Amino acid sequence: MQRHNSLGEFELMVLLALIRLGDDAYGVTISREIEGCSGREVALGSVYAALDRLEEKGMVRSKLGDPTASRGGRAKRYFHITQHGLREVREAQRVLVSLWRGLPALEGGKA
Repeated sequence: MQRHNSLGEFELMVLLALIRLGDDAYGVTISREIEGCSGREVALGSVYAALDRLEEKGMVRSKLGDPTASRGGRAKRYFHITQHGLREVREAQRVLVSLWRGLPALEGGKA
C-alpha cells in the first residue's frame, strides 16, 4: 500500500481554493474563497498556518509580489499549487469518491 502525505480537510480546502484562484491566490483571497464556498468563517491565521504546512510538504510554492502603496510598501505573498500538490488533491478526490460510492444515505437515501 502506497503511503501519501496526509491532507487534512482544511488543507484540502486551501489547495482547492488555490486551484480556483490561479494567479490571484494570496491569504485574503484564499480565505474569502473558502468562506464563499463552504459557508464557514475562516481565520486568516489558519490559512497561513495551512499554507506553511503545505509548503513544507512540497504541495505549494510561494513568491512575493511587488510592493504596493496601498499596503504601506509591503508586498503580497502569492501561492501556487505544485504538481505534487495537484497529485495529492486528485488522490484525495479518488479516495473520497470511492468511500462515498454505494452509500444510500449519501445518494439520496434516508439518513
